[in-house]
Amino acid sequence: MHPPSYYQRAPGDVPSAVRNLLLSMKQLQEALKHWSVGRVTEAQVSDVYVQIGTDFNATLHAFTYHKIDLSDLHSIPKDLRAVLEQCLGEDPSPQVLAIFMPQVRQVLHRLLRGLQSRQDAWRAVGGQMPMIPIDPR
Repeated sequence: MHPPSYYQRAPGDVPSAVRNLLLSMKQLQEALKHWSVGRVTEAQVSDVYVQIGTDFNATLHAFTYHKIDLSDLHSIPKDLRAVLEQCLGEDPSPQVLAIFMPQVRQVLHRLLRGLQSRQDAWRAVGGQMPMIPIDPR
């Protein structure tokens, strides 16, 4: 995992906050794949979820610093937690992952779409760096 303070230079550093969040989202998907085959524990997946929460909050604060509203995304951590609790409540297996990964991806995709929809607002406040890379994978 990455410490947010390492990447985020200033309170309104939207590109760094978003980059950290995207990295955490990718780490979660990888952790779930490893969990499904017994390479990581439920606690390790949970730690990645906590990092997503930290990075999500940093992203909210960065946008708020520039007076860009993200209130429509506030339910994302709760929605993600609900899916993860169901998934991790099962015994790890690729079959269980196949059942729950589409829901995980749906929540993460909704977050990504919400962030992408703020790119014009970001540019309007003078944002110079691209907020979200073309291919965040």
